[in-house]
Amino acid sequence: MKMQVAEIAKAVQAVNAEQAWPDVNVTGVAFDSRKLQAGDLFIPLMGANDGHQYIQSAIEHGAVATLWASDHADNVPENLPVIMVADTLTALQQLGQYYLQKINPKVVAVTGSNGKTTTKDMIASVLSTQFNVTKTHANFNNQIGVPITLLSMEPNTEVVVVEMGMDHFGELDFLSRLVQPDVAVITMIGEAHIEFFGTRDRIADAKMEIVHGLKEDGTFIFNGDEPLLQERAEKVSQHQRTFGLDAANTLAGSEITTSRSQTRFKTSLWPDSTYTIPMMGAYNVNNALAALLVADTFHIRPAAAQQAIASFVPTENRTEWLTGNRGEAILSDVYNSNPTAARRVLAAFSAVPTKGQRIAVLGDMLELGDQSDALHMSLASELDPATITSVYLNGEHMHALAEVLQEKYPAGTVHYYPTDQQPQLIEALIATVSADDQVLLKGSHGIHLEKVLTALEADPEK
Repeated sequence: MKMQVAEIAKAVQAVNAEQAWPDVNVTGVAFDSRKLQAGDLFIPLMGANDGHQYIQSAIEHGAVATLWASDHADNVPENLPVIMVADTLTALQQLGQYYLQKINPKVVAVTGSNGKTTTKDMIASVLSTQFNVTKTHANFNNQIGVPITLLSMEPNTEVVVVEMGMDHFGELDFLSRLVQPDVAVITMIGEAHIEFFGTRDRIADAKMEIVHGLKEDGTFIFNGDEPLLQERAEKVSQHQRTFGLDAANTLAGSEITTSRSQTRFKTSLWPDSTYTIPMMGAYNVNNALAALLVADTFHIRPAAAQQAIASFVPTENRTEWLTGNRGEAILSDVYNSNPTAARRVLAAFSAVPTKGQRIAVLGDMLELGDQSDALHMSLASELDPATITSVYLNGEHMHALAEVLQEKYPAGTVHYYPTDQQPQLIEALIATVSADDQVLLKGSHGIHLEKVLTALEADPEK
């Protein structure tokens, strides 16, 4: 982005005088003073900490102006353009929407219980074959991250692909109305955040909020294999297209084969072509189908979309194969977890050939509420000692699964560690792993299995 302070002040309806807004160019925005770059506008947000406390750090990192809440008027920084607003988060959102309207790209919004980040990456890849594309960075998918994504657009952006997350009703409604998508995509309905919603039906209701801001001439693309979405789509007036494995979908996948490094499949719209994605797991085919359907909606040449799907780069820590320092193959999926995603990854992991052991390291799945024990126990359906030799469980909620597996697995092959005993898990795991083994790491980010990954990758001599 590139805007002058005066333009920003008018966009966010600043409450202070115009003389405070000199002709200073702003080239970016940041709410974390430590990550701020020279030329940025500092956005001091109110959360666990008051962002206004970090104004000196922002100045030292090169801030050229700052938003400032009017209830902090007593300690306004000197020698820095200040844009006074009633609420800094609201102002950030107003600025994001203003800049979106100024650049005026097409907007693709993506949500879903699982697969939204991978699908977002795939969509950006296929659209980039013909358009200048900006996409959500990492997991910037909430009320803060979405406007940050919008403000990261270069002036020549033709399409912005916006990932949208939620864990309460109303969040997707707000984000959808903020960006007013031309295309809205729902990948699937699972149990993620069921603690807040109670049932999958209510999760589906919340996900459907993504169409609340969909343009009248927009397109709604969704998983047609999900009855909960089929039912709710009947109330949507915009054009609809579906993907899935059922032949009745607009785009159906078939003839799926998968290995450690890739998955191949065919489609109903282009039956003479074989598509390849650089990821394991048949469940990723639906993500690819969603991306291909978006590509077709934007009239991307099928051959170009085929090549883009084959070469896209997934976001880090999303079912990523790595190599440990003992030579073992590590399937890292440590960013997030929920029952649907965990079962799918376990099924795919179990099918990958190996010369050694398959070892599953599973961390707590969070935000499951009263159903947590039952949903953790449900993972037992994908854990078989004939395919996954040993299991390491970390977290208080994983105790329920440990008890079920003790009856299914030979003695000494199920290892349970409470949350605070992760160091002991790491020590025991490292003592067990050898060069020919495959290790799966899957858990919610709050359980921090990335520390297990770091230990497996560390030099054993140090």
